[in-house]
Amino acid sequence: MTTPRTRLAVLGSPIAHSLSPVLHRAAYDALGLPYGYDRVEVASGALGGFVASLDRSWRGLSLTMPLKREVLPLLDTVSPLARRLGVANTVVLDADGRRHGHNTDVDGIVRSVALRHDARPTSAVVLGGGATAASALSAAWRLGVRSVAVLVRDPRRAGELAPLASDLGVDLEIHPLTALAGLGPLDFVISTLPGGAADDLPLAPVDGASLLFDVAYEPWPTRASSRWSDAGGLVLNGLDMLVEQAISQVALFADGGEGEARAGHDGGGATTAVDEPHEAARVREAMRRAVGSLAGATRASSASSESAPTSDDGRR
Repeated sequence: MTTPRTRLAVLGSPIAHSLSPVLHRAAYDALGLPYGYDRVEVASGALGGFVASLDRSWRGLSLTMPLKREVLPLLDTVSPLARRLGVANTVVLDADGRRHGHNTDVDGIVRSVALRHDARPTSAVVLGGGATAASALSAAWRLGVRSVAVLVRDPRRAGELAPLASDLGVDLEIHPLTALAGLGPLDFVISTLPGGAADDLPLAPVDGASLLFDVAYEPWPTRASSRWSDAGGLVLNGLDMLVEQAISQVALFADGGEGEARAGHDGGGATTAVDEPHEAARVREAMRRAVGSLAGATRASSASSESAPTSDDGRR
């Protein structure tokens, strides 16, 4: 008798705050899929033992930092995007127990912007230099950006972004955060800094089409997002990204690894009902309703004060 593969979970440490179970359970209820989704505390260094202990009832895993990098050596296959970024936030377990790694964070940024913002700037500023910054760089490229300035506290920590930018054909400059004031008003900013860490930075929009995507959502609104909004710019927050990347995870988990022969797809590449626009919209609506959504391109000054804790990535 075949064991039903119905178990899913988000892993990390700390993980008790994670919104992923709320989002995923809402999605599977909407789709009529009999999956369970939980939180599991897994600290850095303990991932290998946990993955080795999984039985055939498991269908997949969502990962927070620092597990997104630690998981790579444990995978049987790694999608091209996850390999390029060196970051996998999703593991799909197939019927044979093989582990397939994907990155849906890029999807989360790209769809959040594309659904709510018509402008397609050719240059961008990314704040922060960690794993989420790599996803932000790749997402900006997908959106048409070909010149990126990365600003970090210590420029030496952003060294991993240079090979990625070269691979993408993006003109990359790396500066200390103290150089931000010299850039003047900005058109497209993705902040991957923890919630509130950008509050004292001199961020200002060029005009009403200028976008600040702050991947944090606790606390919300941040002072930085409020100032940007008050100056007339548009704001997206981390819940937008969290919802959109989760939609891609749901599609991959629903496929259950059966489509891995078609691999190369990241987030939404699986052939499932979630790929249909009306089904994706239904899942999105269910997720946002479940978390009392802050999602959407809102001005920070009018955003809901309801908040949810974040991971060190500003999400989950």
